[in-house]
Amino acid sequence: MPVLCCPAVAVPEYTITHEQTLSLARSLYRSHEQLPLALRLIGNTGVSKRHVVQPLEKTLRHPGLEARTETYEAEAKARVPDVVERALAHAGLGPRDIDVIIYVSCTGFMMPSLTAWMINALGFRYDCRQIPIAQLGCAAGGAAINRAHDFCAAHPGSNALIVACEFCSLCYQPTDLTVGNMLSNGLFGDAVAAAVVRGSGGTGVSLEANGSYLVPDSEDWIAYRVRPTGFHFMLDRRVPGTMKQLAPALSSLAARHQRDASTQGFYLIHAGGPRILDDLSHYLAVPPEKFRFSRATLADYGNIASAVVLDALRRLFEEGGCPPGALGMIAGFGPGITAEISLGRWVTDTPDPTERSGDTPAVATEGPS
Repeated sequence: MPVLCCPAVAVPEYTITHEQTLSLARSLYRSHEQLPLALRLIGNTGVSKRHVVQPLEKTLRHPGLEARTETYEAEAKARVPDVVERALAHAGLGPRDIDVIIYVSCTGFMMPSLTAWMINALGFRYDCRQIPIAQLGCAAGGAAINRAHDFCAAHPGSNALIVACEFCSLCYQPTDLTVGNMLSNGLFGDAVAAAVVRGSGGTGVSLEANGSYLVPDSEDWIAYRVRPTGFHFMLDRRVPGTMKQLAPALSSLAARHQRDASTQGFYLIHAGGPRILDDLSHYLAVPPEKFRFSRATLADYGNIASAVVLDALRRLFEEGGCPPGALGMIAGFGPGITAEISLGRWVTDTPDPTERSGDTPAVATEGPS
């Protein structure tokens, strides 16, 4: 089975505390008739601090979409190489061992994708596949794991690299005074994460099954409106209650694979906000402590979109992992409303030294290497 190895995660050096966020909201929106509601919602996020790629005074300015896109590209190229190098080291592999790069981001746009730059700049093979995913939002972390699982299962012996790059602060819209946007200003943070899915060997989560579920007629509940100033985040008031519809999908997938979604050994769940975790705990009858990794990510970094599930896994590794054979579930939630769900079990393994040396592709393809 393909194995999801220990991730590497990095957050920028600039921080915004919860107290700063509330103070800014009072200052920026002091005449807004719904300020009390926005303050209450921000106060209930469970976020202690967030990290952003620019100093606060620059974050609060909007220099235009072109300048923000340039910042996104420059920051991605400056910050991605470190997490990629560390993720490869965690997996005991090098760049030439990777057969597909899955890059997920919903907070900036580049074409060609950053995957092309990574192949040229970081030593990956020229026949390495590229799968950029831009429109699944926070669900993309789970989707990336699932697509890596699918690829490695279809091409035995292959290895996949997942990279999540989210600079949510570059989507700040100072003139957007909707309550959903004001809440997002107090919830989202910036982070870069990477992890390897090994086709064989490795320590981590052995990926055994995956699935997706879309809540019917919910595509406008979480959305971007693309306007001259860039991406405007739209958040419907029904979003916090979506676990009532999504929890059965998690239970159903587990049951189809002879599992009980309520009794897994570990859970790596997207932390969209505390109510998401509270409701899922309720509907799955899972003790709240089981979601401690997701809650810690939310408290320390805010909602870091597609990188949440990878950071939660990093925290599980830092705690010492799980006993071999422990069953677990990974779930990312995002626009659609979409759930991307993985089932796996914890494995501890030592890679076979006779396996690939980093010079021979696992999947035969034409072209330079």
